[in-house]
Amino acid sequence: MGITFDPNEQRFVFDFEHDGKNDIITLTGNGYHVEAFGKCFYYGYEFTDDVDGSLRSEFIKYVKFTGKLQEHPDLTHFMQKAVNELNRKVNLYNYDLVVMPESASQVNKYLLRYIYRFAQPSLHGIELVKSLPGVISFDMDAYGKQYLEDVLENGRPRYTEAQKEEVRESIRNMMELIHQKDYFTIAKDVKKSKMRPYITNFLKFRNEADERLCLAIRKQNILIVDDIATSGATLNEVLRSLRILNVDNDITIFSLIGRKDLMADTI
Repeated sequence: MGITFDPNEQRFVFDFEHDGKNDIITLTGNGYHVEAFGKCFYYGYEFTDDVDGSLRSEFIKYVKFTGKLQEHPDLTHFMQKAVNELNRKVNLYNYDLVVMPESASQVNKYLLRYIYRFAQPSLHGIELVKSLPGVISFDMDAYGKQYLEDVLENGRPRYTEAQKEEVRESIRNMMELIHQKDYFTIAKDVKKSKMRPYITNFLKFRNEADERLCLAIRKQNILIVDDIATSGATLNEVLRSLRILNVDNDITIFSLIGRKDLMADTI
């Protein structure tokens, strides 16, 4: 299947039966499964190579709508086709818990409902919600080991103690600013920063019951679902939130739209 953009009508056209040379996004097919985040990462669709950034952004905005799903039958079919393919690959009945980040769009909610058709009544679902900005922290120890403690080929430290303290002070100032911002501004500002992997506690469990459930499910299969995987920052944070409680589970990640080169340096 493929999707094209009609410039005259200024709308996206879905064709669920045929591929075309003007498609902007396609079902991934054989490229469906990649190793990313140190986990199995499955994605339903990917943009074709010649699609410019503005058109990608417009389609993502279209997919992440906030209205009623009944008004978008093509999107419903679009999501179902991806989940059907996922089920053929992994057998969703084998999963015990599905986790997703809080989302303003209807996509994640619909994906969860449709996944339940394959896996109920054994599947449990939890949603990670956004933390207050004041809770967000920085892993100074991990950052120090990765960068500040680096040594030259002759074995001498790359940075002096004064330089290290200057960096630490700049990070402390950055965190003070972060604590004064709203969540969405923070996510946008640090999305591409090299310090992003060390800024933690973006997400939290919605309630204690969900936290206990995650803690209780040991050595079982967990499916993480997120609608659009672009930078990978949200998926990174979901994984870190889960690992705090439970490192024994077999975790699979699924995004409706993803990228083959979506890799994470630090989890």
